[in-house]
Amino acid sequence: MTTETTTTPPVLEAVGLRKTFGDFVAVDDVTLSLAPGGSLAVVGESGSGKTTTALILAGLEQPTSGTVRRSGRDVGRRRPRAAERARDARDVQMVFQDPYASLDRRQRVGDCLGEVVALHTDLRGDALAARVAELLGQVGLDTRQARSLPRALSGGQRQRVAIARALAVRPRVLVLDEAVAALDVSVQAQIVTLLREIREHTGVAYLFITHDLGIVQHVCDDIAVMHRGRIVERGSTGAVLEDPQDPYTRTLLDSVPRHGWKPRRRATGVSAP
Repeated sequence: MTTETTTTPPVLEAVGLRKTFGDFVAVDDVTLSLAPGGSLAVVGESGSGKTTTALILAGLEQPTSGTVRRSGRDVGRRRPRAAERARDARDVQMVFQDPYASLDRRQRVGDCLGEVVALHTDLRGDALAARVAELLGQVGLDTRQARSLPRALSGGQRQRVAIARALAVRPRVLVLDEAVAALDVSVQAQIVTLLREIREHTGVAYLFITHDLGIVQHVCDDIAVMHRGRIVERGSTGAVLEDPQDPYTRTLLDSVPRHGWKPRRRATGVSAP
């Protein structure tokens, strides 16, 4: 008797992605996958191709060649119809580095969240208000912030709003593009803790785009390191951080500040005070 096993397809997958801008190759033969509920960090310097890859996977940029699949379904390169855009929104949501630029500065936080919920669900009236309150609570905000405009919030609070808005459609994947890079270190720690809690409670998968190898161990299970448009190393977070195999990965690790670390002035070679 033969027992058939069913394998759950990756919630997000790229096969042979390539993206060119004129003669410049931004993404070159990138293949990666993200399991349901998983967390993958794509790490590299500015210009490595990581953000372009993220935009392609989120459907905000079209690849020159290659395939994107969501839950085993091929995503075509043609412009999606309205119904497909709604479905895509439930598949993948993106959180950007600068929340102030991505929020409507004239719209109160509660109205912002309510608008998204109303667009993607049948909730109205008290049920919609309850869902907005639930989202605010999920990211550590309350009715005071709900009544506020983005300019009245701190950077960390704005990023919490951006995360809540992305969660409003109950996506399978959150693509977080340098989502903590612009925040103070103490606020970064708070948002990282929040992201861990959200993933634990909702089962949403993370594609975490960052230049900072020092932060990924607190967010992600796996790492893919990008350099000049290509993936040069991949593996579990622990394995890559403890025993990097590619020279570029070792260079990134050497740039992470450690206890007693002091930046050096390149022109003089003298330790900074």
